[in-house]
Amino acid sequence: MTTPAASEGPGDRGHRPPGGGDRGPDRRDEAAAPGDSGLGTVTTAVPARLDRLPWSRWHWMIVIGLGTVWILDGLEVTTVGNIASRLSEDGSGLDITSAQVTGLAAALYVAGACTGALFFGWLTDRYGRKKLFMVTLAVYLAATAMTGLSFSAWWFFLFRFLTGFGIGGEYAAINSAIDELIPSKYRGRVDLIINGSYWLGAVGGALLSIVMLNTDIFPKDLGWRLTFALGVVLGLVILLVRRHVPESPRWQFIHGHGDQADELVDSVEREIEEEKHEKLPPPAGEITIHQRKSIGFGLIAKTVFHSYPKRAVLGLSLFIGQAFLYNAITFGFGAILTTFYDVQSGHTGYYFAVIAAGNFVGPLVLGKLFDTIGRRVMIATTYILPGILLFITAWLFDRGSLTANTLTACWCVVLFFASAGASSAYLTVSEVFPMETRAMAIAFFYAIGTAAGGISGPLIFADLTESGVPGDTALAFSIGAALMCAAGLVAAFLAVDAEQRSLEDIAKPLSQTS
Repeated sequence: MTTPAASEGPGDRGHRPPGGGDRGPDRRDEAAAPGDSGLGTVTTAVPARLDRLPWSRWHWMIVIGLGTVWILDGLEVTTVGNIASRLSEDGSGLDITSAQVTGLAAALYVAGACTGALFFGWLTDRYGRKKLFMVTLAVYLAATAMTGLSFSAWWFFLFRFLTGFGIGGEYAAINSAIDELIPSKYRGRVDLIINGSYWLGAVGGALLSIVMLNTDIFPKDLGWRLTFALGVVLGLVILLVRRHVPESPRWQFIHGHGDQADELVDSVEREIEEEKHEKLPPPAGEITIHQRKSIGFGLIAKTVFHSYPKRAVLGLSLFIGQAFLYNAITFGFGAILTTFYDVQSGHTGYYFAVIAAGNFVGPLVLGKLFDTIGRRVMIATTYILPGILLFITAWLFDRGSLTANTLTACWCVVLFFASAGASSAYLTVSEVFPMETRAMAIAFFYAIGTAAGGISGPLIFADLTESGVPGDTALAFSIGAALMCAAGLVAAFLAVDAEQRSLEDIAKPLSQTS
């Protein structure tokens, strides 16, 4: 579908007339871009060349190298949620309460993620995707290792913040790279599935906690530490794989590395032609841009809020809605089961594994529809429908009509749809703003939306879910449901029809001259 969206902001149609099948070096002019001494103007077909590539082994390498860290994130967050009750027990090695783990520590983790997203997002747009997705993973791994060595509550809080700091940078760097390397035909489903792979880690974390919390196998003060150690080991493996993921050619040609961008795409084209045993079609067009070293915060803010105000409202709405819904359910998950249904702390992992599986299956099954039916319909549906279903769940819970099993089944259905919606928030803000602002835009909307729902959410919901009053927990569910429905209504009116369109077609690069 290539019909232009209802336009706001400059340049919804970025391509020049087709440039034929020329795969040679980018054409350069002598004029330098204002404020960027030594950089000139370049005409390139790199975006069109990347978008017309068929799916290949090279794309699988991108998915594995970048997407697997979401599995680690899911493993990390789920493990902490499931060990909250164990950490608060005598003999755990930490003087901490369950409410502090699911409330204060969770809020600090999210605060770190918001801070890291902004810090590393700025660096990602300035220094490139590859450098930063290596650095952010290293920060994340180091902080996770130190969390496992916690000897007091303040140490645990500090390194929960720093772990979040690293993962926030991952969101900005990786989502930028994914959207810039994946062909437009597949961008929606791939982005959703990669972000949804967080829940594969959640399944692993839930099941792992069952083993690690079994005192017949590990002492109280050791099992939870080993879960963090395992996460570090898996992360080191991912770090080795990620070394082979290339820099984004789109970032390269804008930031004065046009030759490297052209050489990279040349090599990918040769590799794919050998794999498919056929010649690639000529690219659909080319663009001319002024190369520049960096983009200032002022220009980024002006672009996002002045040139694309409706898209800014859309991004904030989607992030706030999904953050509150997930915090309403997941951060108090273990406390709800143990408080209202007398589920043993060592058995909550079984229940969480079920809803985590539903979360992953959602984007896996629904992802393709975002590229076929379209963004607007699917984003609105995957926000409004789970919101309605969560309202119904809250009503049944308040009436006392649910058991631990049926409550988990309700959550599973809600999150099947909500997971695809939450992933589409990252997809949306990473594709509807100009390339030069992409990482910073992801970082900003993630930070603001998640701060609203992810910092205040745990602090509010920890008290509500641990009060022992069904009405309080039902209120927590209803808050998340209401904000999710509101975000879905915003998407119904403001979502951009970005399916199967080039990134440069959706939002004209700031550096583009024609």
